[in-house]
Amino acid sequence: MKNVILVSFLVLIGIHSLAQQTDIKFLSGTDAANTVEWDFYCTDGRNSGKWSKIPVPSNWELQGFGTYNYGHDEERGKEHGLYKYEFEVPQDWKGKTVNVVFDGSMTDTRVKINGKSAGEMHQGAFYRFKYDISKLLKYGNTNLLEVDVAKHSSNESVNRAERLADFWIFGGIFRPVYLEAMPAVHMKRIAIDAKADGSFRSFIELNQSKADYSVTVDLFDLKGNNIGISVSKSVSKGETETWVEGQFDGIKSWNPEWPALYDIKISLNRNGQVIHELTERIGFRTVELREHDGFYINGEKVVFKGVNRHSFWPETGRALSEENHLQDIRLMKEMNMNAVRSSHYVPDKRFLELCDSLGLFVLNEVTGWQDGYDTIVGPKLVKETVLKDENHPSVVIWNHGNEGGWNFANEKGFHQYDIQKRPVLYPWLLKNGADTFHYPEFNQGIGRNVFGNDPFMPTELLHGLYDGGHGAGLEAFWRSYEASPLLAGGFLWVLCDEAVLRTDKEGTVYDSDGNHAPDGILGPHREKEGSFYTIKEIWSPVQVEPVTINKQWNGRLFLKNKFIYTHLNDCAFSWRAYKTEVGTTKKRLTGSGVVTNADAEPGETVRVTVDYGDALQEADIFEFTALNHEGSELYTWSWPVVQPKEIAQRSIIGDNTGQVSVEETDTNVRATANGIEVVFNKKDGTIQSVKNANGLVSLNGGPVPVGVETEVVETNWENSLDGHFQFVINYSKYPGQAVWKLHENGLLELEVQHISYMIGKYGGIRNIDYIGISFNYPEEKVEGITWMGQGPYRVWKNRTKGHNLGVWQKAITTP
Repeated sequence: MKNVILVSFLVLIGIHSLAQQTDIKFLSGTDAANTVEWDFYCTDGRNSGKWSKIPVPSNWELQGFGTYNYGHDEERGKEHGLYKYEFEVPQDWKGKTVNVVFDGSMTDTRVKINGKSAGEMHQGAFYRFKYDISKLLKYGNTNLLEVDVAKHSSNESVNRAERLADFWIFGGIFRPVYLEAMPAVHMKRIAIDAKADGSFRSFIELNQSKADYSVTVDLFDLKGNNIGISVSKSVSKGETETWVEGQFDGIKSWNPEWPALYDIKISLNRNGQVIHELTERIGFRTVELREHDGFYINGEKVVFKGVNRHSFWPETGRALSEENHLQDIRLMKEMNMNAVRSSHYVPDKRFLELCDSLGLFVLNEVTGWQDGYDTIVGPKLVKETVLKDENHPSVVIWNHGNEGGWNFANEKGFHQYDIQKRPVLYPWLLKNGADTFHYPEFNQGIGRNVFGNDPFMPTELLHGLYDGGHGAGLEAFWRSYEASPLLAGGFLWVLCDEAVLRTDKEGTVYDSDGNHAPDGILGPHREKEGSFYTIKEIWSPVQVEPVTINKQWNGRLFLKNKFIYTHLNDCAFSWRAYKTEVGTTKKRLTGSGVVTNADAEPGETVRVTVDYGDALQEADIFEFTALNHEGSELYTWSWPVVQPKEIAQRSIIGDNTGQVSVEETDTNVRATANGIEVVFNKKDGTIQSVKNANGLVSLNGGPVPVGVETEVVETNWENSLDGHFQFVINYSKYPGQAVWKLHENGLLELEVQHISYMIGKYGGIRNIDYIGISFNYPEEKVEGITWMGQGPYRVWKNRTKGHNLGVWQKAITTP
């Protein structure tokens, strides 16, 4: 009886051991924030010629080795990095298929296991490649991994596509390295095409087929609940490829606004037992590029509002952490972007997983800056790109190179391997049904978009280096483009400034290679610049139609829904009214509330009414905020309730019962009131001196017009009928006229002609960079500035969006 029990126990163990998932064992760290030290030897440059240690993944330049070089060259950066690492392999892996996997290595990479070559050298820096090392391993024992990474490729097309590119060139193993162990018979590939209606097709490839098998597909939500019923398919002996098709009811489709995800489990069975099991996280969505129409995702026409993003961090180069990826995606979402272009190479796996879960459309790009891979290396890299990223719902478009960085002969690989048949675009070209022309000038863009016949989507738009702020001009471009149904979107160049930490220089030096490295919307460490808020407002999926708000306002706002998939009743809206305090940043809330009657489908405009009661009777500023269904701010708009002159009137202290006395000499006019003495130059109207009870005030020498050439035509002064002193300056051009007023209470006031009047009168001052008036004041005495107006960032004439009305304060910092 004991023997029977023992046999039964052994049978149960055998059955359980057949059900195997793929085991993963990291040899490196998982990302730049979690590394593992390997032995390292650099052949040239800094710290070369000796064995030391290096964290993996990393770029060796940032770790103190080799040579920094910013693209565009073939002469520098020819060092090799030699790596060694010892690792253990479990005894029970014997009999399995074991691969060593590299997710990214710059660039020519040779791999040895225990002194023997793992396979042919891999070429191309940004791609996943793997070797079957099952027969090279010592199971239950210590193994030696040796890797030779050449920064300069022996294939000239790789150098042209990658090293001659317009971005930093970093050497090393910069993405994770790991082992994957699978059963002797296993699924080597599962490709899934899950449509928005719940239907799916899955292509499954086995490594071998020496018996009859079956494949089972199960779907689960992210809480582990089974969705629908299993779908199964038989696989006959000798067949290594099969398709499984089916339908799951009640699923939610994936899109960036509602990124619904599921886990799909595919099991390989033999004799009713699971021998291999793989799980992929997927989204159900349908991608179409309709000729002479546009891009449709889930049957809805899409306008991509995106940005180009390099994998970059100043201290770690191309090796990134989880937090780096999260920060970039969150900032893009905060700017109301719905898309990102992975310029100019395939991104990290983790970045795409986060785009899946947080919601961003991705244009996934095979490298080739302005030259492409040949037909030897290129097809391999296209295949590696598709097989690595094919199941991510965020990946909706493949980009084949950039600005000439392609080889048309290699395009067929996308169509051969991608079962979803996603569009293949050529950034800069009108090809395959989409016009992706880069940096269109204003009229040029209108010509291609409004009068074109193909979907228009510049994959690089408004280069940040040249426009004085990345949001500059965006509103004019975008509003004109929106007039055409062919607008498919645009991708701003670029997300962040790419200044790298130079470990070869004294001190803390961040280098952007002059003005070569990208100049972005954000700083190197993702500091928000003024254009961040401009983009946020222009691309907000809720837009407020123009309105004047004052004390007599009827409370009506018109909200336009520019979401693609979201109803406005899924959003939240609130308002606030404030009264400011002159000379400080303090403000007092006079009223607040919510708006609940916003009911508009995508593309519709709805009128809402704000019940503000008497909140505006004391208020200076009215604010209105829109939140998305997750509670994140889309934008906060603000309006002045009263005019600036009314605000300025509050700064008049005391009464006007005093008297102004005036003394005149040949050159000056001296006016005194309430202990304040001001001396004006009769020739040009500038202040010569100001005194109060404490003595001289440092302000003098103005007003002096700046930004244009102008002359003082005449000056005159008088005591006005209402008792104040008035000094008038007339100019040949801007500002036309300036008027000094010294009131009886000692308040000194300057009024300058409004610029809009001057532009109308003097057309010759239209093309100017800046315009205003200046004074003399000792810089060392300037502590800061407080102003009421648009802020907190400076406002340019071509970047008026993204600023809120308020009382702002800035401290002046000196080196």
